[in-house]
Amino acid sequence: MNSRGFSRRDLLKAASSGFGYLAFAGLSSMAAGAGSKASPLAPKAPHFPARARRVIFLCMNGAPSHVDTFDYKPELSTADGKTSNRPGRIPGAKLMGSPWKFRQHGQSGLWASELFPEVAAHADELCVIRSMHTDLPAHPEAYLMLHTGNSQFIRPSLGAWTLYGLGTESDDLPGFISIKPTGRNGGAQNYGSAFLPAACQATRIGSEGQPIADSQIGNIRNTKLDAAAQRLQLDLVQSMNHDLLKRERVNPGVEGVIESYELAFRMQGKLPGVMELAGESPATKHLYGLDDPTTADFGRQCLLARRFVEAGVRFVELTHGDWDQHRGLKAGHSRNARAVDRPIAGLLTDLRTRGLLDDTLVIWGGEFGRTPHGQNADGRDHNNKGFSLWLAGGGVKPGITHGQTDDLGYEAVEDPMHIHDLHATVIHLLGLDHERLTYRYAGRDMRLTDVKGVVHKAILA
Repeated sequence: MNSRGFSRRDLLKAASSGFGYLAFAGLSSMAAGAGSKASPLAPKAPHFPARARRVIFLCMNGAPSHVDTFDYKPELSTADGKTSNRPGRIPGAKLMGSPWKFRQHGQSGLWASELFPEVAAHADELCVIRSMHTDLPAHPEAYLMLHTGNSQFIRPSLGAWTLYGLGTESDDLPGFISIKPTGRNGGAQNYGSAFLPAACQATRIGSEGQPIADSQIGNIRNTKLDAAAQRLQLDLVQSMNHDLLKRERVNPGVEGVIESYELAFRMQGKLPGVMELAGESPATKHLYGLDDPTTADFGRQCLLARRFVEAGVRFVELTHGDWDQHRGLKAGHSRNARAVDRPIAGLLTDLRTRGLLDDTLVIWGGEFGRTPHGQNADGRDHNNKGFSLWLAGGGVKPGITHGQTDDLGYEAVEDPMHIHDLHATVIHLLGLDHERLTYRYAGRDMRLTDVKGVVHKAILA
């Protein structure tokens, strides 16, 4: 008999239908069986009092132009059409002023372009970092750097490190969810767990180019077995997994399977309800732009993000793109901004109304910025030396800007913040010391920020 009173014959009979319905990647959190290690995703105390309990990362794939969004450069408009003669720039490149007007917003006087009128209405809640920089001006390397802190090796993602350091707040939902991630620029590495326990990787919902309304979790329903039979089946599989783990003592693959099978079983009853938006009021759906085809898709992502964090999910990433306008900048950035502006403003409003914004860190940005000089008449090239990103809630100072690029927006010149610094600061807001958040692998203690990273305390509330 097992702990539930079933004989091995009962279990074998239940399993005769075949198993595998519950095995999908990125699922986590179970109550560990007797003799096994505690769950790697059991809630853990932070290193010090946290300002944020959870993260929503609004990832703008393809790199929005900072000089056209949140980094106002009047000198660039004055120099429009002139040749850029700065050392290291493309010879003969013509500077291009922003085609969008900027104005100040809120009591803070935050400068923002007309691309984001609704987000700008939240100016007094935003902490805009105008001095971001990263290592390389190539999408795959920069995108991986943004997500994992490394562009050369397979490393755990920021979300995976967050889950590893703090555990999950929900027994029935994944601790880390990635909605519509891109299959390019490193693909699954951007939400993977690498050498961390397999249960720390994200559960993926949907994919790039697919409407989120049509996206589902694979195998969330078992069409052949009811819940009781599935429980019998799972008990048999898990008893064999635990036997193997007792013999081998250390086997991350088996540990990950144990975790994922248990949560997968529980998720069948919980996740569909969280993803169902029918119970949301018409006013809430309007707030997120679900009634407008232009904003409906990203609005649904943002509303799902609010529902997920409200239900206890620790880290949620939403992806929107493509912002890579080497040509067609005005049309492309206008289209993209219209799709995300209202949903993001709705998310900030909803989080604030529900009392969630103070301890939810919202991050908006892409992998790098764009050049002040033009490309292909109506476009901008890649710029890794200076770009903008903003944070809101979760313990950051509201209504401020931090750092500056030069007068044309080429590179960070005041309080530069590298991606390692961003990661160190985000981890700090979650109550974790980035130098202490380590995992022993390949003979040394690995960490998200490697041997770098500085917490920018000037942006902390």
